[in-house]
Amino acid sequence: MTRSRYTGVAIGLHWLIAALIVALIIIGLTMAHAPIAMATKFQLYQLHKSIGISVLGLAVLRMLWRLTHRPPALPDTMPQLERKAAAGSHWLLYLLMIGLPLTGWALVSVSPLRIPTVLFGVLSWPDLPWLPQLADKARWSAVVDNIHAYGAFVLIALIGLHSAAALRHHFVVGDDVLHRMLPVVKPSGKTASDGAHSERTPT
Repeated sequence: MTRSRYTGVAIGLHWLIAALIVALIIIGLTMAHAPIAMATKFQLYQLHKSIGISVLGLAVLRMLWRLTHRPPALPDTMPQLERKAAAGSHWLLYLLMIGLPLTGWALVSVSPLRIPTVLFGVLSWPDLPWLPQLADKARWSAVVDNIHAYGAFVLIALIGLHSAAALRHHFVVGDDVLHRMLPVVKPSGKTASDGAHSERTPT
């Protein structure tokens, strides 16, 4: 049977991860650019690390769920190039959702400051193996910090494109691409082929 919507697990993980990533972006920008007291900055760093590790675990779970549960088919009217772009952007999102927390974890592990990570003030989290023993930690810390920072800006841009594409499908094309990932929405009754008739502008 062809599925018209994502599973409840996929939808729940999608929106939970999205909310946590937004929180990470806000906290990260605040830590890096806001004029805040050192004590507040330290608390934000700990919270940022805690949420980042949470995103890592949830993103791995989401990817495993995606690999074992076929997502709903894209509309038949979607051009092949757009299909490839959608698939590529999804896998790039997975890569960043997993890679960015890993680079953050590596940054903490190689930091000369050796500040311990305590997730949400409760669970002590270990460093990655071998990184604390590296020589010239300051140089490696700067390299990993740049990777983490630039990767975060790539993720922000990709989230913007992903959101814009979903809104375009909903408001311009008129298909059900956005609806199939929304938690609770009544079907509009409009099919993908109906949506195709609502967009007459050639691609």
